Amino acid sequence: MSQQNEHIDTLLELCKQGKQSAQLEIYNRYYKAMYNTALRIVKHTAEAEDVMQESFLSAFTKLHTFKGDVTFGAWLKRIVINNSIYHYNKQQKKRAVDLDDVMYKVEDNDAVASDGNGYTELKAQKVMEAMKNLKDNYRVSLTLHLIEGYDYEEIGEIMNISYANCRTMISRAKQSLRKKLTVNV
Repeated sequence: MSQQNEHIDTLLELCKQGKQSAQLEIYNRYYKAMYNTALRIVKHTAEAEDVMQESFLSAFTKLHTFKGDVTFGAWLKRIVINNSIYHYNKQQKKRAVDLDDVMYKVEDNDAVASDGNGYTELKAQKVMEAMKNLKDNYRVSLTLHLIEGYDYEEIGEIMNISYANCRTMISRAKQSLRKKLTVNV
């Protein structure tokens, strides 16, 4: 793993020098994961592709700001998530939809769906399908929390909401997801 990190560091140095072959290598390593991250937030394939491309351009342009405090992949994913949310909100403003309507604190740390009958892949597909039908702010917050692994504080910063509102939104999103999953059983 440290050998791979050294290789990434070498590629990043070459990218800073403007080597297109190194940029292509970085792109090929990360584009699928970054596209999937963007798609889960913006919900449209063409827009996710645009967000991913813009994020790579931004990352390569601002590579000199990468300090190495986190892995390059985590840094890039944060750029993709921020761009995805920005584009998503821009689209929503065009449709005049209010995304921030949850204002009460509720505590909920329950798991989303768990029973031990071994259909993990099928259950994961059902969860992902059900998530697509959630309210937009619920879908985005659950994606960031359950799939991308961000904590409440980070999600609050990303979505520009308070910690309490974030916990409430995720709690309600989980509850709504559970309801959708039990209806579809």
